[in-house]
Amino acid sequence: MIKRILLGVLPAILLCPVANYAQNPALDVTQPASVMNAKDEKEKEEAPKVETVATYSLSGYIDVYYAQYTDSVGPGNFQKFPSLSPRSNSPSLNTAMLTFQYNADKIRTQIALQYGDIASSTWAPTYGPVMEAHAGVKICKKLWIDGGLFRTHFGTEYLLPVENIASSVSVGTYYEPYYESGIRLNYSPTKKFDINVYLLNGYGIYNDNNEKKSLGAALTYTFNDKWNIGYTDYIGDDSQPGTTVKHLRVHQNAYVNYQKKKWRLQVGGDYCIQENSKLTDAKKSANMFSALATIKYQATKAFAVYARGEVFQDPDAIMSSNITDEKGKATGYKLWGATAGAEYKPTTGSYIKLEGRMLQMDDNQWIFHYNNAPQNSRFEVMVHAGISFDIIKGVINSAK
Repeated sequence: MIKRILLGVLPAILLCPVANYAQNPALDVTQPASVMNAKDEKEKEEAPKVETVATYSLSGYIDVYYAQYTDSVGPGNFQKFPSLSPRSNSPSLNTAMLTFQYNADKIRTQIALQYGDIASSTWAPTYGPVMEAHAGVKICKKLWIDGGLFRTHFGTEYLLPVENIASSVSVGTYYEPYYESGIRLNYSPTKKFDINVYLLNGYGIYNDNNEKKSLGAALTYTFNDKWNIGYTDYIGDDSQPGTTVKHLRVHQNAYVNYQKKKWRLQVGGDYCIQENSKLTDAKKSANMFSALATIKYQATKAFAVYARGEVFQDPDAIMSSNITDEKGKATGYKLWGATAGAEYKPTTGSYIKLEGRMLQMDDNQWIFHYNNAPQNSRFEVMVHAGISFDIIKGVINSAK
């Protein structure tokens, strides 16, 4: 299939020259037409041609929040599933970010620095302030190789509130990797189809924890301005050094995005299987399943409402915590959740979101604690305010 795609690739237009036309001087009507035409041709030949060789930008993003959770984890501690808005009853900063991008014909780079609760609760301490930092070179037409620290390639949802419909992320997204390190091959045979293949150090880690490398892939196809679909996966064994039993993990995700007029729909699901990981029989493979569906209605240009349903089933704790339920059985998390929210956008680069969510655990899983008693459900309410802005945007031109 790849061979057919390569044979069908058309030559890419790598540079887009922009003509810089100089105004002709006033014509001397006393000169013959042939002389005037000769002068015009000479001036056109002497006029420099300008082409864009690179673009660069520096942008910022800030998100602040206030949240309340019905789970008493104590002052200063993060809530369970602490990816976004992890503090209860404490106005705080989710993130303050600076992102630099440089794109040229044959080289490119992107660096994003972060500070706030997302960096503290979610990122590896080794590179906490660095959300991503990678650079790449073009191998040939439409094929790039990049290396460094990446944001995850995996999943249906993104991480930041500015990128997602909802402010929070589903529990399934929480257990997906947020960051990774390695090498990426990026190939775009057409404007609609994008292929990324990764060689990684591991699942949600920067520094390799064993001598094994992992593989990942991300494929997206855009049918038109309404529909796009995607598939992502991860294949690797992140067992600790010295472990003789293999725990090969194959984690797959597929999603669909649809938008028409005022409606937007996002549906996605994960399925993971891991070798030698079943709680009742360590020689058998275990599996995990999660799914989400989010819908948004844009009532006016500035105001929208949205809702999300989610489910997460990890009976053998290959991703979640291994707990003992009320019946004395060892198990992983099993839950479902419902989210509803409203968004107001004062400007195109800003938002205010009010959101509520309920997470309901399995009947026998009481992992939360509130009002001096264990609970098997949690309610949360949060308000987010965010703004994204350009600091510098520039173009590097070359005159010929």
